[in-house]
Amino acid sequence: MTPDPVAPDPAAPDPAAPGPVTPTPVPPDPGGQPTGTESPLLTRPSDGLPPVTQTAAALAQVVEAFAAGTGPVALDTERAGGYRYSQRAYLVQARRLGAGTALVDPVACPDLSDLAAVLADAEWVLHAAGQDIPPLVEVGLVPASLFDTELAGRLLGRDRVGLGALVESELGVRLAKEHSAVDWSRRPIPEDWLAYAALDVELLLELREVLAAELREAGKAGWAAQEFAALVEAPLPAPRHEPWRRTSGLHRVRGARRLALVRALWEERDRQARERDITPSRLLPDAAIVEAALAGPVSADDLASLPGFRGRGRRPRGRRELAVWAQVLAQASRLPERDLPAAAPSYDGPPPARAWAERNPLAASRLAAARAALVEIAAAHTLPVENLLTPDVLRRLLWEPPADVSVAAVGARLADLGARRWQVGLVAETLTTVLEETVPSLVTGE
Repeated sequence: MTPDPVAPDPAAPDPAAPGPVTPTPVPPDPGGQPTGTESPLLTRPSDGLPPVTQTAAALAQVVEAFAAGTGPVALDTERAGGYRYSQRAYLVQARRLGAGTALVDPVACPDLSDLAAVLADAEWVLHAAGQDIPPLVEVGLVPASLFDTELAGRLLGRDRVGLGALVESELGVRLAKEHSAVDWSRRPIPEDWLAYAALDVELLLELREVLAAELREAGKAGWAAQEFAALVEAPLPAPRHEPWRRTSGLHRVRGARRLALVRALWEERDRQARERDITPSRLLPDAAIVEAALAGPVSADDLASLPGFRGRGRRPRGRRELAVWAQVLAQASRLPERDLPAAAPSYDGPPPARAWAERNPLAASRLAAARAALVEIAAAHTLPVENLLTPDVLRRLLWEPPADVSVAAVGARLADLGARRWQVGLVAETLTTVLEETVPSLVTGE
């Protein structure tokens, strides 16, 4: 099936489009929620459960089938984030008209560049593409164009944009989601898990058609095209700066010396988790790190009495393991002052919004005014305000406004910060007014 084109003009509404490909047993109401009796539940793929592709020969057959297929390709991945350290894909699902569904094991077939080659000119349909693109790129699958059904739902103002919710509201059927958080690194993968995975791409192409038609009808197809292009062009996420500061409960820890204890325990846990390919929290929960830092450098015996260091279930932690954590604490407690972490994280941009009132009251006032104005604009266009303009872009603009406060200058600054053309068109004039009312040189005439 050839996808309906997405209009390049963000201002012009699109022409009428054909209705959904899949019949809708339960018509959705105008708000996007199903009405009447409960929607039917899909439990098995419509054309049967395909075998898992685990050999070069089987992969070659998949490549041949998808090369002969037509139209866009639906893609998804299954990861094991709650069990494994890495965010690699442990299963890749693909579906295309004329090719059916393929379930590929990227552990057994780690290079999918041949599949990527036959899909190079196809539009890729994903749900929450930002989560799936990094593991797909890791196995050689890099999109040239895509359609993100979750993002489409957000642009249409849907309250619930999970795949299951959108399939039910737009297509009138339900998907079972009970296997979303299982350990996909398990081999062999149970058959009911595979059925769940296959169903995740079963209706993506039909869902794309329905959402594309609704975007055109709402005059938002051009907006979506710009958002999808930005996803394709975006670089892979960079490693976080000082990731240990994301430890849950860190706000309870005061003082550079105790923060050093948190950092040391976090980094040792991360090293062990990476080496063993296990999610860090399964080695040591964040709560245990915080409790140990609050207790200060303690012996292995003392650690054994702290929550989180007692072991899981009836199995206590071994003395050797406790001795490692105690040694880490002892070494961190002896760090010279110059090597201690700063009390607060460093920023490459404006400070957190909560600090604006104290550090720059004028900037705080314009932030409040801008937020209120954006809420009104978002409501008028049935958008989540965070999709109208990201909080980071807004803060950077308002903390350091352009010297020339004009619609053109504000629009150029927004574009430099990563705002899309459609976003600039909706907010530049309003934000210019906010700045004109709060930038000192314009208020006082200085």
